[in-house]
Amino acid sequence: MSQTRPPSPTEETGGGEPSLKQVMGPGLLLLFIIGDILGTGIYALTGEIAGEVGGAAWLPFAIAFTVALITACSYLELVTKYPQAAGAALYVHKAFGKHLLTFLVCFAVMCSGITSASAASRAFAANLATGFGLDVGNGVILLIALAFMLLILAVNLRGVGESVKINVLLTAVELSGLLIVILISLFFILGGNADFSRVVAFETASDKSVFMAVSTATSLAFFAMVGFEDSVNMAEETKNPARIFPRMMFTGLGITGLIYVLVSICAVAVVPVGQLSDSETPLATVVQTAAPGFPIADLLPFISMFAVANSALINMLMASRLLYGMSKQGVLPSFLAKVHPGRRTPQAAIVFTTVIALGLITFVSLSPDSPVVSLLGGTTSLLLLAVFALVNVSVLVLRRERAATRHFSAGRVLPVVGAITCLYLVLPWSSGRPAGQYKIAGVLLALGLILWVVTWYARKKEDARVG
Repeated sequence: MSQTRPPSPTEETGGGEPSLKQVMGPGLLLLFIIGDILGTGIYALTGEIAGEVGGAAWLPFAIAFTVALITACSYLELVTKYPQAAGAALYVHKAFGKHLLTFLVCFAVMCSGITSASAASRAFAANLATGFGLDVGNGVILLIALAFMLLILAVNLRGVGESVKINVLLTAVELSGLLIVILISLFFILGGNADFSRVVAFETASDKSVFMAVSTATSLAFFAMVGFEDSVNMAEETKNPARIFPRMMFTGLGITGLIYVLVSICAVAVVPVGQLSDSETPLATVVQTAAPGFPIADLLPFISMFAVANSALINMLMASRLLYGMSKQGVLPSFLAKVHPGRRTPQAAIVFTTVIALGLITFVSLSPDSPVVSLLGGTTSLLLLAVFALVNVSVLVLRRERAATRHFSAGRVLPVVGAITCLYLVLPWSSGRPAGQYKIAGVLLALGLILWVVTWYARKKEDARVG
């Protein structure tokens, strides 16, 4: 007579819901981290950063990398101590236990992910039209973007294993674009045609000191470094996270930081700073200068298309796992914790975040030239840096809780340094950010407050019904 085996802890959670499927090993986690950090930011930001600080465009990237590395240590201590989905929102919830603060952190991180994915979908559609030479209007671009987001939905529902394998392919393509820039530039440099004196030349606007110019440029460069924090939302789908997360996080940050610094050095050595900062496609300008016969104009739209597709996929993975994790913690309505019994993916959270993304894509596409759209990237960086400051403080608060197993330790000094540097890049008088970013962040947080009231009321009714 056969015995029915009770579900293991990795297969079922409280309330009879199956848990998420653990499919990510060291290799897939590393590529997830690299793919999330390497996005379209580096393809567009190099010129703007050179416009702020001149030829020393590599310095803001190096500083942004250092700030990211310090904050990553805090994330590593917390993800190895609490290997659950939800990331920053979970850590802040455990540290402070304030429902409103937790909800706002959750909402800020979710907004950053969904907004980034929505903008990426629009960019994917535009690059597809450019790459294939399609002369189509805004309406067709919108339909392509919406169809692309529905494809992301299907991949996400299919399973994290399939999603991460597609991430591997897309990461390889976007990485190849940056390697093309580096290799062709090195060939040009070794030929004696580059001007390395520009690499150490500071050129700032007349109304800015060198210190403020570097701060502003670092705030811009940090947008290209964010993404490493998304991986902690995949903790429940990672095999043995306490062991593999530290190695893969440091390796991923190291690889991407090195690539960014090399790209920025090559760019200013090959192309004069003024020409670089005036270009909307600075890396294409670098390749065209170093190798005029290289068909970068035809190739770049497709590379960019793969890069933004990867950004959209990873951000939607992150956003859905964030909502799922916080629903399990009781911060969000319980229906968002529903898991597909066969695929073991957070189906309710996936559908919910996709609906929001479809709405955002439509809104953005109705006014594609709006200055609000151009500020969303900076607003994303602003919101995440504020969250990072809270995460660094949460590490110190949660030291009073002893973990059942051994975990990574960020030490006593790094979380303090991380909190201070993140706040420095958030505050308007030190970061040099435009006022528009704070206005958008304020509107988003006000919307978050409204949604918190709705969530609190729904949870109260749900508890009363159960009771």
